[in-house]
This record gives sequence, C-alpha cells and structure tokens, in this order.
Amino acid sequence: MEPVLPPGTGWIEVICGGMFSGKTEELLRRVRRAQIAGQKVALFKPDVDTRYHPTAVVSHDQNLLQAQPVPNADAIYLLSAEADVVAIDEGQFFDEGIVSVSDRLADEGKRVIIAGLDMDYRGRPFGPMPYLMAIAEFVTKLHAVCKRTGLLAHYSYRKVAENGTILPGGNEIYEPLSRKAFCELGAKYYQDRLL
Repeated sequence: MEPVLPPGTGWIEVICGGMFSGKTEELLRRVRRAQIAGQKVALFKPDVDTRYHPTAVVSHDQNLLQAQPVPNADAIYLLSAEADVVAIDEGQFFDEGIVSVSDRLADEGKRVIIAGLDMDYRGRPFGPMPYLMAIAEFVTKLHAVCKRTGLLAHYSYRKVAENGTILPGGNEIYEPLSRKAFCELGAKYYQDRLL
C-alpha cells in the first residue's frame, strides 16, 4: 500500500532488495499511479545504466517508462523543480549526494521514491542505500526466489569473475540466492561481508 500524507507534505520512500525482486517494477507501478492521479512526475536513472534502454527505466519484465539519465545526484535536484513526485531507479549507483538531495526534495514537499539494491554482490550494504533507508519514512524490502533452495532470496550472487563493485547486468551475470545458498556458493564472499 502506498503512503498517503497531506498535500504539500514531502517524504522519502525506498524500495530495496536483491536482484530480480521486482524493485523497478514496483517503482514503475507507483509512478504510473502518481501519473493517473495527475501529479507531475520526474523519473531519473543513472547514466551508467544502459542495460535495457539508454533513456528509459526498464524492468526485467520489459515494462518501461521514459526517464532522464543523469550523471549525479545534483542533476536530479536541478531537474526536479516542477515535479510533485521524484522517482529514482538504481539508487545504489549514485554518489553519496543522493542522500542530501533526497532529503532536500522531501523537505520542499516532494514525494521521493528511490529503488535500488540494498546489498552488493558480496552481501555488503551498497553505496548510499543504507543511508537512504535510514532517513526514509517508508521502506519496502522485496525478495526474489532462490532457484536453488526455493527460499526467499535477498542476495545477488555474481556468477562471473569480476571484482568491481559496479557491474550492471541481468541474469547472465547475477543469480538471486537465499542466505543458505549464498553461504554455500558464495563462500569466497562470505568472510568479506562480515564487517
């Protein structure tokens, strides 16, 4: 259920979880509902994410809405002046400035909706997402299904040998795993994630 607060009241909503949990689908659903309600929506994505489309937010199910690709969080603030709702996909790929930009937009009375991975492929908190979850009024955590165990999956296991934290991709690179499967298959990451 979507939050409803008095008009002119700003807030932050975070939609988080692992790969293939439906984060972008949920973001697009909330954006469409805001559009149906006649609200002005500004939809953003990081310009490094060109997996499915250069200028659209696209879910793994191929649902899409046109979006503005931006290089950093400051660009979101500058392009959101007329919006009632500011929606941001792939929040984990933004710089730490996304936290203060989101806070400022909410302080100005805007509804800010951010979708992103809460953990990286090693099972560690990803980029600015933990901070966004801390300041958000509403947090929705979604889960995929682990194909190995059938349990809830909230780890994004990387199937390729690449060590960089940021590696956009789909099911050719990532597999959703349950805690049990991650601990077994992700043994090389398991000790790393223990902070």
